[in-house]
Amino acid sequence: MKIEPLGDSALIVRVVDEFARDSEASLSTVLAALRALEAASIPGVIELAPAYATVAAFFDPARVAPDETAPTPFDSLRLRIESVLKSRSANQESKSESAVMEVPVCYDGEFASDLAEVARHAGLSEDEIVRRHSSASYRVHCIGFTPGFPFLSGLPPELATPRRATPRKEIPAGAVAIGGAQTGIYPRKSPGGWNLIGRTPLRLFDAEREPPAFFQAGDHVRFRKISREEFDAFSR
Repeated sequence: MKIEPLGDSALIVRVVDEFARDSEASLSTVLAALRALEAASIPGVIELAPAYATVAAFFDPARVAPDETAPTPFDSLRLRIESVLKSRSANQESKSESAVMEVPVCYDGEFASDLAEVARHAGLSEDEIVRRHSSASYRVHCIGFTPGFPFLSGLPPELATPRRATPRKEIPAGAVAIGGAQTGIYPRKSPGGWNLIGRTPLRLFDAEREPPAFFQAGDHVRFRKISREEFDAFSR
């Protein structure tokens, strides 16, 4: 475990050395650390954000009390976090299983600008790309880039496709895409460089909803192919 400053009001806790070696084990370790820190309710901590190998802790320096052994808010918080994560309960991997969240996706051509390129890169037909993408099981490793964007592991290796050399200036909300060895969904209109292969009618981020993001780290996800008519029915 390594804890380093992340600006003047945040720190980052690295709990995994090599994420790529075993992504599922890495996710379990990160989630276990996240749950332990949430349960500890450390005074001054405002938000906890998990990523592939780390948990970021955002804090209010005025509410983190330093002492003789920890002269700064960072030192005080670091010691508290180390104590929490070294406890027996914190070192147990997270075993909680969430229900599989089904995401309807229309893979029709107008929503799949880069499907042909993904198929060319994989040496497969477009129909086979869709079949394999929609039959795999995925996990949400973290939320980021833009509010509500889920980074999903579980993409069949043969579908991995490099990001576009020139990102698009505008990608529509709901676009389902492949970027390297990951797949993800753009929750709102934004720039982006991933390869577009479909679109979901689901609304993945709503500031008025609690929680605002449709996905959370650790969620299990499956894609379900739908027709354009079903897509339009969802959108009404």
